[in-house]
Amino acid sequence: MMQHPEFHHALTFNRETCVGCSHCMKVCPTEAIRVMEGKASLMPNRCVDCGECYRVCPVDAIGVEQDDFAMIYQFRHRVALVPGVLLGQLSDEIITRQIYSVLMEMGFTHICEVETGAEVLRKAMQSYINEHQENKPLISAFCPAVVRLIQVKFPSLVHNIITMKPPLDIAGLYIRDRLINEGAKPEEIGLFYFTPCAAKIAAVKSPVGEQKSVVDGVINMDFAYNKLLTTAKQSKSAMCPVPEDPQLSPEAILWSLTTGESNVMEGRSLAIDGINNVMAFLEELEDEEVSNIDFLELRACDESCAGGILTSTNRFLTAESMRRRAQQAEQSTDHNIEKLPEEHILAKYHSLKDQLTVDKVSPRSMLKLDENIQGALEKMQRVNELMEILPYVDCGICGSPTCQSLAEDIVREEAELERCIFIQRILEQKGTFTAEESAEVMKKIWGENKLNKEIK
Repeated sequence: MMQHPEFHHALTFNRETCVGCSHCMKVCPTEAIRVMEGKASLMPNRCVDCGECYRVCPVDAIGVEQDDFAMIYQFRHRVALVPGVLLGQLSDEIITRQIYSVLMEMGFTHICEVETGAEVLRKAMQSYINEHQENKPLISAFCPAVVRLIQVKFPSLVHNIITMKPPLDIAGLYIRDRLINEGAKPEEIGLFYFTPCAAKIAAVKSPVGEQKSVVDGVINMDFAYNKLLTTAKQSKSAMCPVPEDPQLSPEAILWSLTTGESNVMEGRSLAIDGINNVMAFLEELEDEEVSNIDFLELRACDESCAGGILTSTNRFLTAESMRRRAQQAEQSTDHNIEKLPEEHILAKYHSLKDQLTVDKVSPRSMLKLDENIQGALEKMQRVNELMEILPYVDCGICGSPTCQSLAEDIVREEAELERCIFIQRILEQKGTFTAEESAEVMKKIWGENKLNKEIK
């Protein structure tokens, strides 16, 4: 199967700005952050780009990369792949056609809503679930942070992941095929996605289950939102020619929100959002404490994509706006609006059917201590021995988030036992460790500044 040797990470850490507050280390669900020399640092093999660290950083030392907007001009046919959550953040006074007009003024030649792919995916996923009953519960691959979370923290569950492309990729395939059929050359088509989160950037740059994404570039949604909001307000008419596409179904509009998938799947389906809630449920699933579930919709963010770290408005208001849009689509009696007929969806499904799947997902356990099984067992025994010594306080003063993570860092020769402040006090009482040595260890973890305070 096609897997990248390293995960691409969209989250960036600015050491000059970082003050070593450890907020990020404490909230990271996969314990991927350590503090050394007074600065936060990332352990790439553990990070799933969920963005929880980005949410809590008080000094904006954590950023999210994005492609240079100017790269869209490398292509003759420039397609904006627009997710529903971007539209949902804008005021109802700004109509969709106005938004599309602004996007075209920005330089795009075509606009395609990402949820166009959901129309096709719904049929394909149900067929997949029916054909893979032995792997129940089947887990949606919609959220790339969840896919990576399963790979690194719950590797025994990778076979439960539905190996199908998300709506983004399917929409990209659809619009690319359409443009080619209209005479465009493949190399002249550029697909650019407005992302609500860091995980989707990582999924485009190093997709799981395939060698290369159909998407050519990623633009952060907060950048797009500010541009759209400012320009749309200034230009009340702003109506350059925009092609009329068929209206999406209510189900497609709601796909990226919590319960968007589970509501349309047959059998017993559950929807869980928030990465800590997802982790708690996966632990129960791994321990076989839950059963008789056909389908799981798992999303890392609260309110799913409406709660992405690159969104700009309140997630609940965005979700409300999207549900209002879905309700309007359901109740629409305007015969001038073309709705996507069932036969058109089937035609799209059959034309893309051979391109919808990806290779099986491989585990990438962050708990691997050694490539050799015997060596790993010996190191795990050493971790257990260290845990008998460590205090089970999980204070984080050692620069690792928990006592367990410190023990693992020690076994991997990335830390020393003396980093633990309780161990320091024990050694001082025995006369084998001095206060000066303790201060040097603390400086190594937290930097000089935190220990150079004058106490009056």
